[in-house]
Amino acid sequence: MEEDAIVVETGGVGLEIRVPLSVLEQLPAIGEEVKIHTYFQVREDGMNLYGFLSRQDKQMFKQLLGVNGIGPKAALGILSTLRPDDLRMAILSEDAKAISKAPGVGAKTAQRIILDLKDKVSMDQLTEHWLSANGAGAGSGAGDADGSSAALTGLAGAAKEAVQALTALGYSNMEASRAVKKVELTEGMTTEDVLKASLKYL
Repeated sequence: MEEDAIVVETGGVGLEIRVPLSVLEQLPAIGEEVKIHTYFQVREDGMNLYGFLSRQDKQMFKQLLGVNGIGPKAALGILSTLRPDDLRMAILSEDAKAISKAPGVGAKTAQRIILDLKDKVSMDQLTEHWLSANGAGAGSGAGDADGSSAALTGLAGAAKEAVQALTALGYSNMEASRAVKKVELTEGMTTEDVLKASLKYL
């Protein structure tokens, strides 16, 4: 088995799934349950399964495959060098240098990725992904879907504004987004609350 692959047993059958290195770091212990979102590719030279820990990360992989000149191997290499959220931020901030650190990705390819995907990735999508990843808003206003939705929207706005405030203070988009992502967001937090908490990680 290769370094970028895992074997997941389902129904008594072991499936070999290729994953970014970031997934390997987040897997539970051997024998424990894990949910992998897979993308199945059939080619003349074989069939491959690619796996991710969230639907959003799988979508990022599919978006990369839509870029001219980017195949599964290159897409996996990019997502191994940059976590999906970091890649989204690099695209939004047009940071071609960060993207070109991936194996086999030169400056021109990095610019093409930014050009092709910048309209498909938004800051709102990024902040909402952060919120869903850490469970913010979950359970708030139990039984009140509108209340939970409003709380989630408010937190997404606070997170977005905190990133903007940090960049205004001189931090890069990447540094700001990573710091805000580390904050445990809870219902009722304001932009100032998120900003103060994120400064601890810078």
